Amino acid sequence: MTLVVKVGGAAGNDLVSVLDELASRPDYVLVHGGSDEIDRIGASVGRPAEYYTSPSGVVSRKSTPAHLEIVVLALAGAVQTRLVTGLAARGRVAVGLSGVDGGLLRAHRKQGARALVDGRVVRVQDDRSGTIDSVDPTVLRLLLGAGLVPVVGPPAADAEGRLLNVDADRVAAAVAVALGAEHLVLLTNVNGVRRVPEDPGSVLERVGRDDIASVLPLAAGRMRKKVLAAQEALAGGVGSVTISSSRGRDPVARALAGSGTVFQ
Repeated sequence: MTLVVKVGGAAGNDLVSVLDELASRPDYVLVHGGSDEIDRIGASVGRPAEYYTSPSGVVSRKSTPAHLEIVVLALAGAVQTRLVTGLAARGRVAVGLSGVDGGLLRAHRKQGARALVDGRVVRVQDDRSGTIDSVDPTVLRLLLGAGLVPVVGPPAADAEGRLLNVDADRVAAAVAVALGAEHLVLLTNVNGVRRVPEDPGSVLERVGRDDIASVLPLAAGRMRKKVLAAQEALAGGVGSVTISSSRGRDPVARALAGSGTVFQ
């Protein structure tokens, strides 16, 4: 079965190691984020990023129409081009796809998003963030059948074709479900879900699917979305999900061998 690998876009990720390994692997889809690149480009053109924290502790990017333009420029432009050319330099032909290409990702706009501000819960205004409704894997299967590597990232489109920003970890989970993937690997800049965020030695090694709810309180900030993505992937039939570090040699093989936090 197809493997789905997602590599994070925050500082501290090791794209060189990821691409070095993936260049020799068959049958996988690479999903990417790009938070640092979005922030960098936004700041350079006078559109700095805005984030908010929901009452449940989930950290999200506020995607106003103006900022969504930066998301597209960074993800479907700079980040995808970097990954596609990186694989090409290693002898693999890859094709970059945003969620709007080939009707890949369909989503709906989040309604009533709320943020915790100075101890008060307020409604988030002017946000074009979305929740994934469906994945059409047709274009992915065509590329995989031709021996090409699909490189996938946000944004998605709604039923009227309007752009929506969607979380890349949740994209990876939805793609894995749609392809019937056996494994989903979420590579990030830390070594897994930690009992104590600052302590690398406190990683949870195994989490059963029925125990994910009890782990969520330990998943602070962006890690919470990765745990939610793992939960969604397992519920959709993916065999296992691993959250592991992208740093060091053969990060995918290490994740598949159990390094990091394995959800089953």
